[in-house]
Amino acid sequence: MTMKTQKAYKKLGFTYLETAEIVVALNKLLANYIVHYHKLRTFHWNVEGADFFELHEQFEIEYNKVKEQTDIIAERIRVFGLKPKNTLQQHLKMADITEQEKEVTPMEMVREILHDFGILHDSLLDVLNAALESGDTVSEEITTQFMRRLEKRHWMFTAFSKS
Repeated sequence: MTMKTQKAYKKLGFTYLETAEIVVALNKLLANYIVHYHKLRTFHWNVEGADFFELHEQFEIEYNKVKEQTDIIAERIRVFGLKPKNTLQQHLKMADITEQEKEVTPMEMVREILHDFGILHDSLLDVLNAALESGDTVSEEITTQFMRRLEKRHWMFTAFSKS
């Protein structure tokens, strides 16, 4: 087949290779957010003690925001004409964030969330770098917005953990 008759893959102006790199990074980010969401729900249901009311509410705020963000990530993958990973098994296998299988204290929950924030930040940077390399300004903007919120919430949970 000659170059004249061969059609190049294009989706929104991106080459197949550029799209693949972005989608791989987005799927990894999605997997991390899915596991993080489940952990937040678990902590919300199981937190006890003097900080119950505050942490119960903060975990709910977080999981509601993460639920919204997972939808944005999955829909961004769909924009490229591909489907996001969608089984829990796929997410657990791909994610760097792990499930919390043992009972932990409220302060351990906060430290665990802070640890997850670090992993999410790294995953967001991977998406940002892929977006910057290919000129994907929409993924860049989405990622920047997520990072801005994540950094603020990291600061707030860090401040709480010093009590």
